[in-house]
Amino acid sequence: MTEIRYSAAAIPTSPAVWLDRRGDAAVIIIDNPPVNASSAAVRQGLMAALRQVGAEASCVVVAGAGRTFIVGSDIKEFGKALPPPELPEVLAAIEACPVPVIAAIHGAALGGGYELALACDWRIAAPGATVGLPEVGLGMIPGAGGTQRLPRLVGLPRGIEIIASSRRVPASEALELGMIDALAGEDLVGDAIAFLAGRGKRLAARLTPPPAGPDEIEAAAAAALARGRGRECVKEAIAAVRLIETTPVEEALRLERAAFQRLRVGEEATALRYNFFAERAAAKPPVADAPRSIGSAGVVGAGTMGAGIAAVLLAAGLPVTLVDSDAAALDRARQAIGSTLADLERLGKLAGSSAAERLSGLDSGPEVERLGGADLVIEAVFEDMEIKTGVISRLGDVLKDGAILATNTSYLDIEALAAASGRPENFLGLHFFAPVPRMKLLEIVQCEATAAPVLATAFALAKRIGKLPVLARPGEGFIGNRIYARYRAQCEYALDDGALPQEIDAAATGLGFAMGLFAVSDISGLDIAWRLRRSKAASRDPRERYVTLPDAVCELGRLGRKTNAGWYDYDDKGGPRPSDVVTGLVRANAARHGRPAPDARTIADAILGAIVNEAALIVEEGIARSAEDIDVVLTNGYGFSKSRGGPLFQAALMENRRVEAMVELAANRAGWGFRRGDVAALLAPLRDRD
Repeated sequence: MTEIRYSAAAIPTSPAVWLDRRGDAAVIIIDNPPVNASSAAVRQGLMAALRQVGAEASCVVVAGAGRTFIVGSDIKEFGKALPPPELPEVLAAIEACPVPVIAAIHGAALGGGYELALACDWRIAAPGATVGLPEVGLGMIPGAGGTQRLPRLVGLPRGIEIIASSRRVPASEALELGMIDALAGEDLVGDAIAFLAGRGKRLAARLTPPPAGPDEIEAAAAAALARGRGRECVKEAIAAVRLIETTPVEEALRLERAAFQRLRVGEEATALRYNFFAERAAAKPPVADAPRSIGSAGVVGAGTMGAGIAAVLLAAGLPVTLVDSDAAALDRARQAIGSTLADLERLGKLAGSSAAERLSGLDSGPEVERLGGADLVIEAVFEDMEIKTGVISRLGDVLKDGAILATNTSYLDIEALAAASGRPENFLGLHFFAPVPRMKLLEIVQCEATAAPVLATAFALAKRIGKLPVLARPGEGFIGNRIYARYRAQCEYALDDGALPQEIDAAATGLGFAMGLFAVSDISGLDIAWRLRRSKAASRDPRERYVTLPDAVCELGRLGRKTNAGWYDYDDKGGPRPSDVVTGLVRANAARHGRPAPDARTIADAILGAIVNEAALIVEEGIARSAEDIDVVLTNGYGFSKSRGGPLFQAALMENRRVEAMVELAANRAGWGFRRGDVAALLAPLRDRD
């Protein structure tokens, strides 16, 4: 891996920038670990270094110390007044440098880092480098010339696509597109200096873009808007790029900066920054202990979840043993795992290995004894306490000393399962979400006796397999499913009062969910929740408000998309449409109750009130560490929009009295058994953050 160092003769121009020499070339090295973010100290140091470059210098090389160039700007600055000098001033100084300037890129040059590279006359990169402008993914647009310089190198259609998608471009593709000018060998700085031989200044901002017809540009803009679902930042990014067609570059740069400044303090950008820091905090292990080494893994249960878990472990390079007593289930699982790995290979997500190589690490069979040498075993059998207890007890006997045993349970008493294992110190929950290969969220459930190194190992495993971990403690449904149960209940209360499924789903999507409850239920199948309701019927308190309509729909054989009929009807292509049958059931039920159907605002308020209240209880009980962790769960596991931050982020933007009114509404609709949490205490840290 390329790693840039400066010589003992280098002089600091700020705490984050050094000015070095290599022959008659000036080498400016940014040293702001861990990722050389473009902070105020970096910008100040660059300006000072450019002023100190003497007339005797033949050229200037800008590089990053350590293992990367500049991985964007310091995101902590975006919500505040930016300290001087701002990045456009630095880039103007680079362009004004009398000798050619080349960016020597290794690791990543992203956001402000790549904008800096674009302001240089030339760009050279190590073969493994990546470049890109991810600002739209953070609710903004490039604000230091990215929308004006990049399209002049790659053309307006390609520039729109790259900027609006926020995608990272590998060095090989970047060279083909013109985003960089050369690939380096082992000596990145030396190759950069050699590249400049015979070359002078060349400002991207003054280039004429590669030709593209109006139809091609319009098609790229339309495609970007469709992918971006009409988000304001996507519209602004496209508009900024298209200024190239009509506006002098100086004015276009000013308009780009104004749009960036406006968007960076807007709600979407603020929400996405909140989400970024919340995810980063959630992923930090809560213990300082070193993780144990995991060289092999096992999975018990070859159903959909077990196959998915096995696939992601194999994709990460771990040999996996999959155990199930059902030979047909094992056959189906092997096929599903092979298909998943092939998909990952096609997407370039197997770190240079082939699907066949990864699949060769899979062993399978019916014997639990196959797992005796595994370092980690994950139980993913049917969600039944008796079945899981038996399997876990057997595994506790078979596994070697020190092996970690985890359960994928989502609802069952995990402390009882830990006791059944006979090794509670080496036991914990790893609650994956379906479909496992696609869903990032992983609830790591720390039991009372879970040893600290075991917990550290779980967090290290999550990083290894590309999952986002959130710590939870034992409790029915842990974090996500417990809140989802309250959300589901409020949707069903609205249904009971006469609101139609499509009206309730519209209220939920307006709140921030990607899909409404009833549309999601049709996808997963109504029989799953029906079976759970029937299993709890005998223990249900008669004072609890119970909505019978879901049972009535199932009793008609309407089990969702798999029967082409559930809460919605489905055409031959799977397209949903409101159901006359369900409408009739809902209206007849409401007529018997005599309650008025709630409007969209009432439905949404009750949903949010229930979520916020349950979140407060979960934090009070120690099941979740913070409101931020809960928002991470709901945005990464339950389809709430990251552009909205999360339900608790949204609630924190409201006055406390309005939130309390929502909770009161949820309480009134639930009736007996509703417990109140300290919502004000839950939201206070979110309201007090910088």
